Amino acid sequence: MTNKYMLDVLAKVKARNPGEPEFIQAVTEVFESLEPVIEKRPDFVKANILERIVEPDRQIIFRVPWVDDQGNIQVNRGFRIQYNDAIGPYKGGIRLHPSVYMGIIKFLGFEQIFKNSLTTLPMGGAKGGSDFDPKGKSDNEIMRFCQSFINELYRHIGKDIDVPAGDIGTGAREIGYMFGQYKKLTGEWSGILTGKGIPYGGSLARTEATGYGLCYFTEEMLKANGKSFKGQTVVISGSGNVALYACQKAQSLGAKVVAMSDSNGYVYDPNGIDFAYMKNLKEVRRGRVKEYAADHPGSTYTEGYRNIWKVPCHIALPCATQNDIDKPSAEALAANGCYCVSEGANMPSTPEAIEVYFANKMLYGPAKAANAGGVATSGLEMCQNSMRLSWTFEEVDEKLHGIMKNIFAACDSASKEYGMPGNYMAGANIAGFLKVAEAMKAQGCV
Repeated sequence: MTNKYMLDVLAKVKARNPGEPEFIQAVTEVFESLEPVIEKRPDFVKANILERIVEPDRQIIFRVPWVDDQGNIQVNRGFRIQYNDAIGPYKGGIRLHPSVYMGIIKFLGFEQIFKNSLTTLPMGGAKGGSDFDPKGKSDNEIMRFCQSFINELYRHIGKDIDVPAGDIGTGAREIGYMFGQYKKLTGEWSGILTGKGIPYGGSLARTEATGYGLCYFTEEMLKANGKSFKGQTVVISGSGNVALYACQKAQSLGAKVVAMSDSNGYVYDPNGIDFAYMKNLKEVRRGRVKEYAADHPGSTYTEGYRNIWKVPCHIALPCATQNDIDKPSAEALAANGCYCVSEGANMPSTPEAIEVYFANKMLYGPAKAANAGGVATSGLEMCQNSMRLSWTFEEVDEKLHGIMKNIFAACDSASKEYGMPGNYMAGANIAGFLKVAEAMKAQGCV
């Protein structure tokens, strides 16, 4: 990157946000893609779009006190970043994990701006969360935490203002507790949260959406390059919702998924992962992937989740967490015949890993495009709530498939228009940015 305006803005970002490497990484990656756009559009420089888009509209930090089952008062920290609402109400998940701090939420919110833009639905970018860890907590402890969290957050959200959703650590149980408390505090039933249970306004296919959408996007990318899932070996990191349903959809498209992981290690099954067993293990029993190997002769369990990328495969779908694939992992993938990496998690590849993908001419589906199926279906849930309608699973899945096909087409088209054919990372950044930048420019200095 050589553009002086862009370098100056990036320097300000680094100076203003010390100790937030994930956020700086996300901004740098986007800026590197946008250089040809900024060179071509001096009106964006005049309107100072970049300096405005990197600064959140609002950053909210609050205390979350709750009582554990022993009667002790615990205190966590809550966050909500309302990043940009140029094209619609703020929209983004709530992450509950000990690693959560402002830099993580800021990076996720920044990415969400462009991801939501790519869906073509009217949604701005936001993200929230807490350093609370749901693991090992009772249902009552989780309920008390969620109610306390919403006791503050409810002041800042609304169906036409900011609509949170789930993320890591925040599933249907947590969303249910949050929704119930919001309703009690406001006396209002509205689609204020997405990822709700089916009986009270949730959307069919929401649980499957990110994993399915990942495979729909990847299939389009493969097809555009003369390939498909059929007969290919796939490795998937993670074993949560995204990973599980990416496994199911990849198998239905003719692939053989041979490995999945959790935070402790990974399981390898040369016969192909038993999806029904894994689904029961993770969703019903809430067990660890180590148990899979004990019940499946011929499969093996290995400690250390990063080692999963040493398993030979054609297609890698990282669906766990940020910076999951580093340079050595990417090099191992390339050496073992992997020709496609498509991201189900948020920013799971380090910048050095991405360089390896491009150096080896691997197909690369960036997270903000490839994993947009979850937020796209959240947008569809908002539509159903607004219209007081409920679509069938097949109707939602069909709409999701169409959205993901259109996202790939937009990435492909932008990459070609700006002289980087096949660089879908640049295409996603450019296509997502242009819509938001035009809206910001049209609305003036706000």
